[in-house]
Amino acid sequence: MQKHMIYRAIAAILAIAAMVICMAGCSEDVKASNGSGDSGAKSEDSGKQTANTGTIKVVWYPNESSNTHDDIRAEVGRLIERATGRKVENVTTTDYTIAIESISSGSADIAMAMGAVGYIEAKNRNPEINVMFVNADKNGKLDEAKYFSWICVGKADADQYKNGGSYSIDNIKGKKMSFVSNSSTSGFRVPTSSIIAHFASDDLDEEKLVEGGSGMFFGEVYFGQSHQGSAINLITGNADVAAFCDTELEPYTKLKEGAENTVGAVYEIKAGADAPFDSHAGKEFVVIACTPVFNGPNVYNPKNLSPDEIKAIQDLFTSAEVAENEKLFFDPEAEGAFGLYKKSSSYGYVVTEDSWYDPYRK
Repeated sequence: MQKHMIYRAIAAILAIAAMVICMAGCSEDVKASNGSGDSGAKSEDSGKQTANTGTIKVVWYPNESSNTHDDIRAEVGRLIERATGRKVENVTTTDYTIAIESISSGSADIAMAMGAVGYIEAKNRNPEINVMFVNADKNGKLDEAKYFSWICVGKADADQYKNGGSYSIDNIKGKKMSFVSNSSTSGFRVPTSSIIAHFASDDLDEEKLVEGGSGMFFGEVYFGQSHQGSAINLITGNADVAAFCDTELEPYTKLKEGAENTVGAVYEIKAGADAPFDSHAGKEFVVIACTPVFNGPNVYNPKNLSPDEIKAIQDLFTSAEVAENEKLFFDPEAEGAFGLYKKSSSYGYVVTEDSWYDPYRK
């Protein structure tokens, strides 16, 4: 009996020892599984982050999502692939808010050609996103790195917006107004700021300006959802007055009278312009207010991009080679040439800091 009890005790001890060994082994397996299965985890041996080999997604505002910009988007994708060795997918949008949410959430890794206001909105949602680079001035610097916010009217009705011999926004009150999007810098934030300042005695704010109707500042208010859409609202007569910017209308217009980006300049829709302007050749509009705006940032979310990849993209895009890339920086004098920016006003990309956009935070 005593011997039997001893055997039972030894068996129990062995069973407990086997369970301990099994549990330890399972614990190690779990650790190994967690270490190799999580794409953002660190290797216990090397301490280095696992490389992300997935597709880089590049999101675009509606302004650059048209067929007119197909080659430009493809070229940007090709350059990013070259810098990183990873495949690139260009994502087009129909609304500013989609692009802003995509870059802030990390469903997109890069947002090209944002405006200052859209970038600030995205960064407020996710402080991790940052400026990758911005298109420079004609000397490759930031000193004059600006484009222009226009308030325009149709040529046929332009005389009613004259005060003496000069055009002004004095008579836009009560008119049908078109903006781009309330997240647009040059198509909303800048023109509304100008209107609020000009009509100081009306005690306006942005909310009052977008509430069109009886007793409101504007008779009706529209949002084109792109600079092209806002211009179409003006050209078709849906709006009497419209805000949009010079660079986004560049592919579709030519200067007919006056000097570029000045009050009183008259622009005409080109023959052969792509949609949505293809049926409006010869239509003219006049700039009645013109305000310079800081060039918009190209933005990254570091969620799926390593610091080395971000630097590689910056190094390539700020190179002399890319500054000479005519799909991005084109000569406006060359027949049929088109790209993102005119070399006469912008030469290449330069790196800048988030703080460069502080004036728009105010």
